[in-house]
Amino acid sequence: MANVKFTDNKQLVTAYIQKLDPTLAEVVEALRQIILDTDREIGEQIKWNSPSFIFTGAMKPFNPKEYKSDIVVINIHKGYALLIFPTGARVKDKYGLLEGDFKDGRRLAKFYNMEDVIAKAKALKMVILEWLSQVERL
Repeated sequence: MANVKFTDNKQLVTAYIQKLDPTLAEVVEALRQIILDTDREIGEQIKWNSPSFIFTGAMKPFNPKEYKSDIVVINIHKGYALLIFPTGARVKDKYGLLEGDFKDGRRLAKFYNMEDVIAKAKALKMVILEWLSQVERL
């Protein structure tokens, strides 16, 4: 299957975040900036009704159900932001950020407040860099 052209939806993600409780919006915006600042080939969109971050560079063809270009989704819960890495099980997480052992390969990370974001920022960036190192680029 050929790669689909990705369209950056910055305004949609911004609008989504602006509708959140201000304290949680601050956490989500900080996570958004960490993710986007990690690599220039990371784009954002609304997917699965949540802010989602995707690798936008050229990749070898793949089945879209393998989610090979989907890096992370920010799922909003009462009181915290849950980062879902659809293919996180393949990441060697040396920092202990990722939780869960799901059969479909998902791994999770929870962020409750700005102190949590600050404390886990380096680990988040390193997990994303490890994820990016495994991309099957053209």
